[in-house]
Amino acid sequence: MDIPTSAEAPDRPLSLELEPEVCVKQENARLPSQVQVNAERIRSSVARLTSNSMNELEGLTSELQQLQEFLRSEAERVEREVESALAGIKIIVETISPWKSTRASPTPQRKESVNAVRGFKRPSEPTI
Repeated sequence: MDIPTSAEAPDRPLSLELEPEVCVKQENARLPSQVQVNAERIRSSVARLTSNSMNELEGLTSELQQLQEFLRSEAERVEREVESALAGIKIIVETISPWKSTRASPTPQRKESVNAVRGFKRPSEPTI
């Protein structure tokens, strides 16, 4: 078998045999740092996006609370106006109801009697 022993000198210099390993180790050393940089960029982007989303959600929540308070106050205002209108209608009905009872006694009104009071007579129809 042709297995080189430590006594035999290799055909290539020792530095050339180590170079590919060193390059791979250096690339592997750069790889984790690149992964770390990418991971940090991703973390930063996610933090920024979540922060923006949280700020937007807080803003929307605040706006919805303001709208809820506005609607509550408007509902109370409309309720007060309806109660005021009902009170006004009640006063009008109470004021008009005596007039209705005096009018309850029927008095016949005919056109001829109204015309007679005014002095008008119906013209007689011409005969042909």
